[in-house]
Amino acid sequence: MKIDAARGTNRVFINYKSDNINSDDGMLLFRDRVHNECTLDKSESENTNDREEKFNCNDINAFIYRFKFTQNFMDELYKFSKIHQYDDRKSFKEAWETWTDEQEELIEDEISRLDKLGYDGDVPDKMFKSARYYFRKKGTSKPEPKERKKYVGVHKDLLDAMDLHIFNGRNSPDYKPSDGFVDFCKTNTKDLKDEIARLLENNLDSSEIMSKIKKTYKNRYFISITK
Repeated sequence: MKIDAARGTNRVFINYKSDNINSDDGMLLFRDRVHNECTLDKSESENTNDREEKFNCNDINAFIYRFKFTQNFMDELYKFSKIHQYDDRKSFKEAWETWTDEQEELIEDEISRLDKLGYDGDVPDKMFKSARYYFRKKGTSKPEPKERKKYVGVHKDLLDAMDLHIFNGRNSPDYKPSDGFVDFCKTNTKDLKDEIARLLENNLDSSEIMSKIKKTYKNRYFISITK
């Protein structure tokens, strides 16, 4: 489903899918506080959307209910939020008043349902805050997980060349790792060219290769001085 949302003189098209939100979203603002140091016994009611959790606190029975909006109401609330995602607060509130008039029956049903469940908070206020501060900022799709790059180490031949160069360089009182690396690059061009070609074949770019070789030389130096 595509939502056509006006934004100034432009138009913003938002692909809306109901599976972007689930029943857990509707309970975020419906949590009552309970004293700490309580033991918890969970029991499910016949309606899986309404859960009762019983806390025993110092022989005093306290109950916490997690009240959820129905999926149908959340779908409508989400659509409204995304259409007015870029409105300033005043414009958003004006649109909200219009929307609540248009959705009066749906809202009254939701208030009545929550009232029967025993919720005594300000439901319209919770609805507004959910639309303004939660659903409006919620993404329209789940981000694709980034594929982790396969680790590619420096070849043993180049490591051996680095170790030998560092060992010889440390005999000089003026030797420093930074200067040593510059000299290593000048005196080991063939080994470096071979390694660069190998790393390019493994999909590393030029900046990654330079950084890897430089860090490896530095690490080999610190390994050598701790032996």
